[in-house]
Amino acid sequence: MPIGIVSGLLAGQVGKKIFTFLWSKIDEEEAPQPKHRDVPWAKVLIAGALQGAIFKFVRALTDRGTRKGFERLTGTWPGEERPDLET
Repeated sequence: MPIGIVSGLLAGQVGKKIFTFLWSKIDEEEAPQPKHRDVPWAKVLIAGALQGAIFKFVRALTDRGTRKGFERLTGTWPGEERPDLET
């Protein structure tokens, strides 16, 4: 549990840095927030989609890596091994 919390916080910081770096390649201005009034909808939605994709990717990478590391150390997988398939 504590490892998951710490890795989640680190993943958030890494995701933020990646997003800021990529956004700087798209636009010279700071990434827009939905609360900003004088920003086009398209720009706000593109920033939100990019940010969401990056954060989800980094979080999945971190979560999976942490679980694999735990498995190597202890020999057990922390969580379900397969999803429940109900039909």
